[in-house]
Amino acid sequence: MKYTCEIDINLPIDRVMELWINENNFKEWQDGFIKIDRISGEEGVVGAKSKIYFAQGKRKMELLETIISNNLPEEKSALYEHKHMTNTQTTRFQSIGDNQTRYISEVEYLKFNGLMPNLMARLFSGMFKKQSQKWMNQFKEFAEGVKEN
Repeated sequence: MKYTCEIDINLPIDRVMELWINENNFKEWQDGFIKIDRISGEEGVVGAKSKIYFAQGKRKMELLETIISNNLPEEKSALYEHKHMTNTQTTRFQSIGDNQTRYISEVEYLKFNGLMPNLMARLFSGMFKKQSQKWMNQFKEFAEGVKEN
């Protein structure tokens, strides 16, 4: 399963990048984000591994993130591994004006483990894209609402 989401943000690309890469901001736009722990490598460098922790209601979720490429704003790709699924995500930012940036996210699910995850992927594939788009919409709202220092 593969999909692309995008949204235009009314800020210059440098400001969007500054807000997006700051891990302290993740909780502002990613529902359930708890923390990110670096396991190996330097932040954002190819090969770096991190554990990302989320809470969804009473359920806890851990993702293992491995950076595949990082030459932002052109592209950042990462592999995400969870006990139920494995996917890649490629993020791009494009300047579309002096004060406007297009945020693009391409997600490809490579593997689903178990009967329920496979059924969810087949029957409710749209919910995966909907969640990605929701976080992008929340990032836009957060970024456009942040006051400059």
